[in-house]
Amino acid sequence: MVAPQFQTPPQAPPLFTHTAEAIVSETERLNANYKKILDDIVASTKPENSTFAKALEPVLFEDNETAVSRRILSFYQHVSTNQDLRAASTKADEITTQFDVECRMREDVFNVVNGAFEKRETEKLETEALRILEKERKKYIRNGLLLPAGPQRDRFKEIKKRLGLLCIQAQKNLNEEKAAIWFTPEELKGVPEDDINIADLEKGTGENEGKVKLTFKYTHFFPFMKYAQDGEARHRYTIADANKVSQNVPIFQEIFELRDEAARLLGYPDHASVVIEEKMAKTPAKVKEFLNDLRVRLAPGGKKEVAKLLEYKKKDYEARGLEFDGNFYMWDTSYYSRLQKEQEYSVDEVKISQFFPVDSTFKGMLKIFEEILGLFFVEITKEDAARLSKTGKAEDIIWHEDVKLYAVWNDEASGGEFVGYLYIDLHPRDNKYGHNANFGIEPGYTKKDGTRSYPSTALVCNFSKPSPTKPSLLKHNEVVTLFHELGHGIHDLVARTRYSYFHGTSVVDDFVEAPSQMLENWCWTPSVLKSLSRHWQTNEQISDELVDKLIASKNLNSAIFNLAQLLIGLFDMTVHSPESHQAAKDLDAGKLWNTLRGEISGIKGPEDVGEGIKWGSRYAHIGHFVGGYDAGYYGYLWSEVFSTDMFATFFEKNPMDPAQGRRYRKIVLEKGGREDEMGFLTEFLGRAPSTEAFYKELGLA
Repeated sequence: MVAPQFQTPPQAPPLFTHTAEAIVSETERLNANYKKILDDIVASTKPENSTFAKALEPVLFEDNETAVSRRILSFYQHVSTNQDLRAASTKADEITTQFDVECRMREDVFNVVNGAFEKRETEKLETEALRILEKERKKYIRNGLLLPAGPQRDRFKEIKKRLGLLCIQAQKNLNEEKAAIWFTPEELKGVPEDDINIADLEKGTGENEGKVKLTFKYTHFFPFMKYAQDGEARHRYTIADANKVSQNVPIFQEIFELRDEAARLLGYPDHASVVIEEKMAKTPAKVKEFLNDLRVRLAPGGKKEVAKLLEYKKKDYEARGLEFDGNFYMWDTSYYSRLQKEQEYSVDEVKISQFFPVDSTFKGMLKIFEEILGLFFVEITKEDAARLSKTGKAEDIIWHEDVKLYAVWNDEASGGEFVGYLYIDLHPRDNKYGHNANFGIEPGYTKKDGTRSYPSTALVCNFSKPSPTKPSLLKHNEVVTLFHELGHGIHDLVARTRYSYFHGTSVVDDFVEAPSQMLENWCWTPSVLKSLSRHWQTNEQISDELVDKLIASKNLNSAIFNLAQLLIGLFDMTVHSPESHQAAKDLDAGKLWNTLRGEISGIKGPEDVGEGIKWGSRYAHIGHFVGGYDAGYYGYLWSEVFSTDMFATFFEKNPMDPAQGRRYRKIVLEKGGREDEMGFLTEFLGRAPSTEAFYKELGLA
């Protein structure tokens, strides 16, 4: 593959140089400008003379040009080490959330938009514009503008404003969570030093003398639950983790109640009905049917898997001379799954991780996208960064010294044009977003003069930090996670839409995960795994034997895993579709979660050892419920139907097929949300989607 010559890209990267004061003042300036545009639209356009160009294009052009500023102002709260910047970023979100409610409830603007909607057939709009018009009109209606002016509409506005603030506060609590627990070094027995080095942990004083501090961040949580031999320590850790953000419990309760009240004011039976009618599933009934059918299909496999793990626990207890009570608990799952993988498949996750240092693995992933999608990635050096920066300072185009930046181009065969910028921020730090995600920084769009504005996107992850003597090493499941999030980033980069409105991953929520889920399959392909691997000391590739063993273990305890996903999806649907508003008010979410967990998983929990059904509130740190996935978590499983179908149909035989890769890029990824998702999915497959590959992958066909 021939690289395009790296000259200065046609667009500089955005700056991350705001002060706390500037974040708030810039937000207020942007909002004032936006209000003026709405005022001008209403002043110059009567509903009966309205058109798409008059009613929506001025707003869409403003959104195009200001999206990068708005996104960066909101982004600081997730990644900045500066407390004042984070607080100002949160404040900016609060201001804009309140402002958005006011804008969405302007009847004068709605009347103009509705006037354009009524002429949509005579205007002969292109597909993207028509979809925007339809969605915008629906958004105004869903924001209460068909309610009679007066108490009902006023109450609806009050609810929407309150919900916005509550969701921001809940996410802030998650980002700033610093809970921890103290253990003796003996209680960490079994945990590999590569994962948690006791010497690096904070040492206790006073009542914690002789103990070390463990947080609940991924880099502590997963190794401890997989390797700590002391079952009682894992039990304590599980309880503490489930209660680590207890301040979110009343916030979530109020959110669930208010969403239900708002839905009923609009004439819907529940919040799930409001949300899902705009998605591929269309109705809560269809979602519940899908989830319950999957639950029935998975239950026998889950039962067998738990029984097998119970056997491993029995043998382990006998070997260690411990008294075995015949029970299998939720805090046993990760530990005995890992033991089973080692003993039954000879898969040693620590040994395998030696072949996947994060830097070389990530670069290998970029090579895959280069080959199948016709892209080229150039890491920007400090010298290049200074040259590209509008201020001449390299540090001004990143938000932290850990961040790396790539310029992304089409390869020569694809035209050699600039595509956009990719940022990676892969390691944890205090107050940083605590999970793994892709954040769109700057959407792509076509400017008024017909030229292109290019996108920027960021991977924000939490993989272990490198030490002075060893690089950050990825477990195989982390390789899959990184590839998944990079898939979202690529979707964000290669989309080509006229307006930023539908750019990149701006598709319906029950399709948005499908492109990245499909790419996870590459991490289970022997040739791809070998190409990604490079031992951090010897540079050797992983052996065929290790790869074969790893792939043989792919579906180990997959029913348990998918039942855990079902738990979140069914809980989400239950809290967002109560039978009455009184039922929403009476909801005991902790009790519901813990009851569903036991029923769905078939695995015992704290309630089975006398700790009551209200032992924890694990649901209150699932950020999806306050981050746009409300009544939408089912989408992870729903979109797997599409992802497995696409992979099985076109990539299973040859995942590196560049012809199919480019076809996939053009038909699926490039379209963003500008066309109907079922339409372009059917176009790509050459037929309607099928569940056959999905159930086959789960071993249920």
